[in-house]
Amino acid sequence: MSEIERPSSELAGPPPDQSLLPPPPPLSPPAPAPPAANSFWHRLAAGVVVASVIAAATGAGIGWSLARALGPQVGAVPTITAPQTNPEAPIQPTRPSAGAALDAAAIAAKVNPAVVDINTAVGSGRAAGTGMIISSSGEVLTNNHVVDGSTSIKVTIAGRSQTYTAHVVGVNPSADIALIQVEGVSGLPTVSFARSSTLKVGDAVVAIGNALGQGGTPDVSQGTVTALDQTITASAGGSKTERLTGMIQTDATIYPGDSGGPLLNSSGQVVGMITAGQVQGFRTSASNINYAITSDAILNMVNQIRSKTANPAIIYGQVGYIGVSAMTLDPATAAQLGLNVTSGALVRSVVAGSPADGAGIARNSVITAVGGSQVTTIDNLGTAIRAHKPGEKVSISWVDQSGPHTATLTLGGINP
Repeated sequence: MSEIERPSSELAGPPPDQSLLPPPPPLSPPAPAPPAANSFWHRLAAGVVVASVIAAATGAGIGWSLARALGPQVGAVPTITAPQTNPEAPIQPTRPSAGAALDAAAIAAKVNPAVVDINTAVGSGRAAGTGMIISSSGEVLTNNHVVDGSTSIKVTIAGRSQTYTAHVVGVNPSADIALIQVEGVSGLPTVSFARSSTLKVGDAVVAIGNALGQGGTPDVSQGTVTALDQTITASAGGSKTERLTGMIQTDATIYPGDSGGPLLNSSGQVVGMITAGQVQGFRTSASNINYAITSDAILNMVNQIRSKTANPAIIYGQVGYIGVSAMTLDPATAAQLGLNVTSGALVRSVVAGSPADGAGIARNSVITAVGGSQVTTIDNLGTAIRAHKPGEKVSISWVDQSGPHTATLTLGGINP
């Protein structure tokens, strides 16, 4: 099983289940962010058990995300944007050209204009990934983990000097698929899709992405399909895990930042979306054991999102945001910190400028209620926050070493 590592500066939204984390250390200034070249905030790998990338490498490979963390960015402010309804017809795959020989340079020239760089603000940090334009009006397909937990999304489009703002239309976290909308654009080139069910082991493919989050002309790598219908497992910390099935495995060389980029057949059609890589060394940046979500799975989910299908796996638009990372409080930690409370969500960090920060909630506070709903665990906290919409005023109660407190704050918006 692999792990998803996220620097503490990036745990900005309704916090993940961290009930298995050790008690926080005594109050101290936050540690500086790691160097950008070695910081990957979503790590995925195939196989059984692998070591955390923060520890020494042992056993099977180390997995890492292809969304690249780029270090601190001060003053990220949550934005609230309503999802846009799109009436366009479902996207349909087309038939590949029979017997087409693969020409990586020609494919890149054809597809690069429809590949975008995605840069997000995540708490006080930044991350970079890749996206594919699927409609001329600016709908962009990417991985959920590229935009997950972000308070703002910026998109760079080939041939345009301007950087554009984007918002989430809908995501399916369990499938790692997201659809975002670039604002204020039209007449964009788009990628085309082929059915991934036509792929065979040994087929030549091309991978394109925002390698290392550097922007500019996308990186292009050629390889072959080495396996089909693969399963990878990811852990987001604590006991929370995610399983992706039916993945395409290839040996094209990819890098952090390539997440959300296209995997293409010899006709230049998308047959998959680059999602994860497996590496053998500690903090190795390149991988030639890679996994992509199939185009068949992508189109099924994206067409559901575009039509606003009622699917419990899909989250539409932004969710409420207070700006803390937290863990379930245990009695021993409460006693250690001198807190007069036995249950709740123990705050491990607070994002500067967030609603929680503005209300006076600090590290080592224990949140006990949100909007009248009692909070006894980290799961309760996430449920209570998501019951309210961005922009809504809610009461929040917490306990710190000085005693109990209650305040009313306005929820920010964060991408799920």
